[in-house]
Amino acid sequence: MSGTPPSAAVLRDRLWRAVLEGSEYDAVDTVRAGLDAGCGEEVLLLDVVAAVQERIGTEWAADRITVAQEHAATAINERVIAALVHRPAAARPAPPHRGRVTVTCVDGEWHAFPARLVAEVLRLRGWQVDYLGAQTPTPHLVAHQHHTNSDAVLLSGSIPTHLPAAHAAITACQAVGVPVLAGGRAFGEDGRFARALGADGWAADARGAAAALEAGLRRPTAVRQVVDDLPHLADQEYTMVVQSRSRLVKQVLTDLESRFAAMRGYDAARRERTAEDVVHILDFLATALYLDDAGVFTGFLEWTADVLDARSVPVGSLVTGLDILAEQLHDFPRALGFVREGAAGLRGRSSGTVVHGTTV
Repeated sequence: MSGTPPSAAVLRDRLWRAVLEGSEYDAVDTVRAGLDAGCGEEVLLLDVVAAVQERIGTEWAADRITVAQEHAATAINERVIAALVHRPAAARPAPPHRGRVTVTCVDGEWHAFPARLVAEVLRLRGWQVDYLGAQTPTPHLVAHQHHTNSDAVLLSGSIPTHLPAAHAAITACQAVGVPVLAGGRAFGEDGRFARALGADGWAADARGAAAALEAGLRRPTAVRQVVDDLPHLADQEYTMVVQSRSRLVKQVLTDLESRFAAMRGYDAARRERTAEDVVHILDFLATALYLDDAGVFTGFLEWTADVLDARSVPVGSLVTGLDILAEQLHDFPRALGFVREGAAGLRGRSSGTVVHGTTV
């Protein structure tokens, strides 16, 4: 077609309107029009679809779209990708010529959208890709490597609480001689958690992943144990907190009810949400202990406070809950320090003396 192709910004705006309105046909028509006008598939995938998907998350966190809208928009974007890459044979990319890789999510990780984008970009770049999707159990991932002997495993994770499972996957793949390239928000904006867990590389996005593969990853030869990467785990605090999670949740909820009067009037649904919040707090605390990084825990608390502040949820219970948790962790110095640091950060928020936090 003649003329100047529409800019990525124009296509993003069109796609955003389509997904927000729940119009799958308009969304697909938008990217196909961009393709027909001369926009490259990689540009459409990363500078249009991926950018709109990131905006979906931002708008949900700011309480400008609902959970249902977020789910619907994500489902539409997944279909947009399929429509963009599943084309007649004559219009498909050239056959693979670089090598074979596995793209998958960490066990327990349901957010497969970033991994799917990586898989499609690598196919465009000439790689044969085995895309395993969401939450692949590590034994099955390793069995696949015995079958395919991939040049690399690209491991995606969005939620930091899955990092212990990611560590198991990294060491297991390396033990059979396959290097691991990590990516996704879970591994830190600078990839520091990927390095801490001994990954062979880290990429911030799909283009970075392609560049890392093109530069080459060495096949690992040494077998490592978890404690080789994270010697602080020898103190057993991570293990003890994980094993005590049910007891800690019950104790925090019991003490919260006695110290936070509003909770006594909660119905069953709100009590259940409160319990879920406490579980999330403990999961992030355990992950911080696993990595020996307080920022994992304090960052989660600040994010939670921001999300709930956007929803005008006035609470005085989060710091109280952390204080209760601290009382239960008096025998665990690292855990106690992280909890106290998190509570201090919330007390110091500039929004005033009322701290925003969990939905209790």
